[in-house]
Amino acid sequence: MTTIAEIKQTLQHKMDQTIANFKNTLTHIRTGRANPGLLDVVHVDYYGSSVPINQVANVSLLDARTISVQPWEKGMGAKIEKAIRDSDLGLNPASMGDLIRVPMPPMSEERRKEMTKLVRHEGENAKVAVRNLRRDANEHVKKLVKDKVATEDDLKRAEADVQKVTDKHISEIDQMVAGKEKEIMEV
Repeated sequence: MTTIAEIKQTLQHKMDQTIANFKNTLTHIRTGRANPGLLDVVHVDYYGSSVPINQVANVSLLDARTISVQPWEKGMGAKIEKAIRDSDLGLNPASMGDLIRVPMPPMSEERRKEMTKLVRHEGENAKVAVRNLRRDANEHVKKLVKDKVATEDDLKRAEADVQKVTDKHISEIDQMVAGKEKEIMEV
């Protein structure tokens, strides 16, 4: 039989995971600034299997608007360049010997607005996930009361605690959305 403390602990852990997933999602949304995490979604053909770029090359920042990709093997440069060009990121890599430079083109005002909409949408999805976790936790506590393991007072206290945790995570998501929107709208 689970206890209210275990339910709260599980809730906290799952909500923290939701925040971490949302953070990860935000790193893949393009801003005007270069970010090596942007290329994590690009896969390269490596001896017949599709692998992420960061498993065949060193991906880092040259400056605020340029990502550098340094392949670990001589023959991989052209394949990596083609994979970046074929991805739906709209990037145009340029080879400089062994090094591949990926300049970040400036985003149009329209594109920035699209990106902020995407950020808000992802933020809303994260909030929905947090609220679903709140609902599940409350249902678990109610079941304990129904099974006479916990009292009505325990239920009220637990629901208040669950709501506090939920509010904290939702405000964290709102802050992350606001920060990302500010980053996108910077010219």
